[in-house]
Amino acid sequence: VQLQASGGGLVQPGGSLRLSCAASLRTFNSYSMAWFRQAPGRERNIVAAISGDGRSTFYADSVKGRFTISRDNAKNAVYLQMNALKPEDTAVYFCAADLTPPTVRPRTRTSEYDYWGQGTLVTVSS
Repeated sequence: VQLQASGGGLVQPGGSLRLSCAASLRTFNSYSMAWFRQAPGRERNIVAAISGDGRSTFYADSVKGRFTISRDNAKNAVYLQMNALKPEDTAVYFCAADLTPPTVRPRTRTSEYDYWGQGTLVTVSS
């Protein structure tokens, strides 16, 4: 199983980035997918999550209204559109997969996710 995250980079405050995660998972829609992030010296925390059927989402309070998670089950991919970026969004972003029925609301704890990607660095700085 591989989760390949991409799309990170350096962006100015107020800018946008779109992260992508390609998954080599059979029955991709049987997995809730999530994005977590980890800043230097801090714990890894949930950013957003989406159910297997794409109908249920979760967002951390800090990103609500700015970030949007989506998925394309035909392409085995999940995305994170990040707008109005702030310096405090700087972190390594990880995609993760949790084997759950497609209609179940996505979970939010790191310990509940079965597979992890390698991470992509997002730096928000002027």
